[in-house]
Amino acid sequence: MSTSIPPLFPAAAAILLLLLFSPPATAQHDYHDALRKCILFFEGQRSGRLPPDQRLKWRRDSAVHDGSTVGRDLSGGYYDAGDNIKFGFPMAFTTTLLSWSIIDFGRNMGSELGNALKAVKWATDYLLKATAVPGVVFVQVGDPYSDHNCWERPEDMDTLRTVYKIDGAHPGSDVAGETAAALAAASIVFRSRDPSYSRLLLNRAVSVFEFADRHRGAYSGSLRRAVCPFYCDVNGYQDELLWGAAWLHKASRRRVYREYIFKNEVVLRAGDTINEFGWDNKHAGINVLISKEVLMGKAEYFSSFRQNADEFICSILPGISHPQVQYSPGGLIFKAGGSNMQHVTSLSFLLLAYSNYLSHANRNVACGASLASPAMLRQLAKRQVDYILGDNPLRMSYMVGYGARYPLRIHHRASSLPSVRAHPGRIGCKAGSRYFLSPNPNPNVLVGAVVGGPNVTDAFPDSRPFFQESEPTTYINAPLVGLLAHFSAHH
Repeated sequence: MSTSIPPLFPAAAAILLLLLFSPPATAQHDYHDALRKCILFFEGQRSGRLPPDQRLKWRRDSAVHDGSTVGRDLSGGYYDAGDNIKFGFPMAFTTTLLSWSIIDFGRNMGSELGNALKAVKWATDYLLKATAVPGVVFVQVGDPYSDHNCWERPEDMDTLRTVYKIDGAHPGSDVAGETAAALAAASIVFRSRDPSYSRLLLNRAVSVFEFADRHRGAYSGSLRRAVCPFYCDVNGYQDELLWGAAWLHKASRRRVYREYIFKNEVVLRAGDTINEFGWDNKHAGINVLISKEVLMGKAEYFSSFRQNADEFICSILPGISHPQVQYSPGGLIFKAGGSNMQHVTSLSFLLLAYSNYLSHANRNVACGASLASPAMLRQLAKRQVDYILGDNPLRMSYMVGYGARYPLRIHHRASSLPSVRAHPGRIGCKAGSRYFLSPNPNPNVLVGAVVGGPNVTDAFPDSRPFFQESEPTTYINAPLVGLLAHFSAHH
């Protein structure tokens, strides 16, 4: 049963929030160390030929021939989670959020900025390969049923590396729109650091968005067997078109994108499902991103997006949150469905980003009779981050390798099987099952991995078969990079 909280009243709002969700007393967190580990995790998810500066040494080259069945080089990119598939939809979202983390909080990353940039480029180099053929986007490599039938190291992979694509006859505005967003956001990241690469990213974003908009449809229409139920587009492709346009507007400042957003705001349902943000649903992100311009006094014509952003904030605040957003007794945001930490990190990122935009404009959010200040939003985001790092009823960090106690049996093939160095011989598809079922800790520590997390009662089974709780994903970590960067500079 989730915690029931009385409604917030203006004078007591912030105090009530702090009292109800005051963290258990712990030592001060080392947010910079957590940031370093959060970024390091992405090296454990790398597919393809690993570079000489690879820091997680127990991983080796894998899937280096991806794309050969269709005559393309599609090596590289990231495995999305604890399996060995390259799913383009969540990979693109991960890239967008990593880029947004650097755009808003890169100045707080200190010595880790270089590693964060490498994490983005590892993804964008792959996305450029996946979009190199005009009018085609290669959206996935690996047959998920073949892969999920095996428990084997990516280095040993002998499962089907089927390549899946979208094109004019088989549209996928969702994954193409998100890919355009990722390329556009990353072009901002590299604008001053690598201008020619930045231009390449932006130009590709423009053409991929044009393709997404011209050939409308959800990719799960033609690729259902390959992408469902894993990364099925449940929410529709309309939000990704607005999201892609919003990032292209931010990256290019071209009037055509501003007009596209203005013209399509209602048609593409900008105000829908405001209390959600993740790989399938971009609505809250669209509204927060566009609101920055409104709050800076630059885009009054987008004022409805700011109203939507305010409604989003109100929908997740304790005491007045939407029924779909609960809080565990220990204070963790909880949404029904799998892998809850993806909601915690994504929603917290938006809370923090919006609190910064409000602060600069000296504004608050009005939720009925209540006023939510930027400081209150920041405090709620910090409370979620602190919960992940160990301020919770189990006193457990949900980031592997951070703190004294963290998950030891994560649902992750490469982490749970002996490394190639420790066991040079092949471990076949079914031979890996004994490692999956073993009660022993994983032999390879996937430093920085944040798992799906506890349930609504703050309980956590540290066990591989409980994949919704024990599996890490790239899109849990991506927004956490920005959060940790901010709190490493502002305790």
